[in-house]
Order: sequence, then C-alpha cells, then structure tokens
Amino acid sequence: MDFLDNIYFENTIKSYLIVLATILFVLIFKRLLSRYIASLIYHIIKRHWINIDRKQFVELIVNPLSTFIVITISLIAIDKLNFPAAWNIRIYHRPIDLLLVKTGYIIFIVAFVKLIVSLVHFISLILQQSNTLDKEHNQLIIFFRDFFKVITYIAGVLLFLKAVMNVNIGALLAGLGIAGAALALAAKESIENIIASFIIFLDKPFFTGDTVKVNAFSGKIERIGLRSTRIRTNEKTLITVPNKQMVDSVVDNLSFRSFRRSETKLEFSQKTTPSALSNFIGEAKNILAKRKDQLSSYSVLATDFTKSGITITTEFFATPIPLDDFNKIKEGILIDLMGLVQEAKIELATSQSSINIYNNDAGDDAPSKSNSII
Repeated sequence: MDFLDNIYFENTIKSYLIVLATILFVLIFKRLLSRYIASLIYHIIKRHWINIDRKQFVELIVNPLSTFIVITISLIAIDKLNFPAAWNIRIYHRPIDLLLVKTGYIIFIVAFVKLIVSLVHFISLILQQSNTLDKEHNQLIIFFRDFFKVITYIAGVLLFLKAVMNVNIGALLAGLGIAGAALALAAKESIENIIASFIIFLDKPFFTGDTVKVNAFSGKIERIGLRSTRIRTNEKTLITVPNKQMVDSVVDNLSFRSFRRSETKLEFSQKTTPSALSNFIGEAKNILAKRKDQLSSYSVLATDFTKSGITITTEFFATPIPLDDFNKIKEGILIDLMGLVQEAKIELATSQSSINIYNNDAGDDAPSKSNSII
C-alpha cells in the first residue's frame, strides 16, 4: 500500500488517516469513555454520599469531561501534522500557523476552565447534601463555591495571557503591585463589599433563608454573594443590597426571634359596668386558654381609663411558627373576641362631640333655644 506514503501538503496520507481516525474514534466513543471515567468517580463518591443525583452528576461531570477529552485528544492529534509551507501567509502581520496554534490554546483553556468550574459546582453540591440541616455550613459552601469560581476564572485569564498573548506573568504581577494603590482606589466599593462578605460569614448575623428587616425592606434572604446579598421582599420583588450596607445597617433578623407576639386593644364605652367588664376579661381569658397548646403565654388586662373609654389589652405569644399559621391563630382569636363583645352587648367607645346652634331670631330678651345636632 504505497499510496499511504504519498505526500500531500507535506504530510503523508497515512498521517492524515491516523489523525482523522483518532478524532473519529474520540467523537464516537467519547460518551463511553467519559462515562467509564465518570462511573469510576461516581462509585467512589456513592460510597460516602448516597443521595447524589445521577442526572446532576452527568450534567456537571460527564458532559464537560467528554468535551475536554475530545478537545485535548483532537489538538494533540492535529499537532502531529506538519503545517504546509504553501499556507505560510500572514494575517495582521502574524503567520497563519501561529494564529492556528493560539486558537488551539484558547479552545483548550476554555474547555479546561469549564471543567474546573463544573467540578467546583459538583463538590459544593456534595457538601450541601451532606449538611442539609446546617444553614451555617451551607452558606459557607455557597460562599467558597463562588470564591473558587472567581479564582478559576482569574487563573484562566492568566493562562490566556501567558499562552496566547505571551505576557510575562511575573512582570505583570509586579506591575499590578506597583499599580495596586490606584486599582484599590478605583475598586474601593467592590473591595469593601468583599471584605464585608467575609465579616458576614465570620460574624453570622444571618443565613440564607432567614427573614430579615433592613432599612425599609423586609424579606427572605435568597443568596449571599461576594459583593451583595439578594433579598426576596414581602412584595415578592428581588432587591440586591451591597454587603457593606448589610454590615453597616441595623439588620433585624426576624428568624432569630424566640416568640411571635400579638396585641389587640379594645376600647369600651364609659357606660360599661365593672361586672360586665370583669365578665368580659374572664371570658376572653377562657378563649385564650382553649388555645394554650398553640400559645406560650397570654394576658387580658384593663390597661387604661380615659375620657374616651376603658381600654382592654389582649396580648399573647406563640412560638416562632410560620407567619401564615400565626395569622390564622390571630384571626381565630379576633373572631372569638368579636363574638364575645356582641354576646355581652358591650358598647364600644366612640369619639363623640356636641354642636349646639342657638336661635336668637326672637330678640335678645327671648329665651334662647338650642338644637343639638351631634
């Protein structure tokens, strides 16, 4: 088979066939090869973390791994061919063979960075599933996942500068050290937010999933990032608060409360007799006593006596149950109190005033008559 030794564009037909067969082999068997490698990893991981979802494992590991394998082997195979001298033309003062080599570097670096980022995501997923009940650990996992992703992207950029742009990384880092003050001044707010994020994770004033009140907003924390914290407000909007503001502001963590409190004030008319008032307080206490399994403590007291009327304050505390459940308890108690007021026929206090109109049409000596309007 001498025709295999024929040379075209400075490469033998045999060389072309070997490279083509290698690439086709990798494309055909990439799935099997990547699944075989991934299955080995999966069985090792499965021994320690049983709840790992196979679909997530395939998406995060198998797909980027197969892509990386295909790109790596294809680039190695193509590199074995000689570049034809006839194609030695220049584009933008650069030889085309050099541009092809640089393009190969870029493709390899992008595939490598994607693979590392997928591994970081997968490791964070494993750690989160092993700490499902520990909000503090989950929050740290998410934080360091984002942190290592940033480190990976920075490393990818440095690889790009070194391999593609031929930049001296040591000189570049030295230059950045000289210009560090200017960069720090320009990125002052970003650096402050990053430092604030470390303060949040060390001080632990709140965690992902907590309900907080900061400034004029209340809502549930959905994510704590390197630069900002995202809060889903009670109006179901998503706000982004810089971490520095979260550290400097007064943050009321409603999830850390020991009880939920409700207070209801009823103002009765001054005509209410002491016995009726005493009976109402007793019956109101009975209403709350029926819910003692839901309430931690309660009280019904006459708290004020003014010209407008007598104020009865009903107060109760419940354990920090979900807000919807607490509102249902509060609603039931209010309905029972309203029924008690109607049953006892107690008159509520109202703001009253009298306006008298004097009619002096009969003269100054005639006795004046007044008609009360209110």
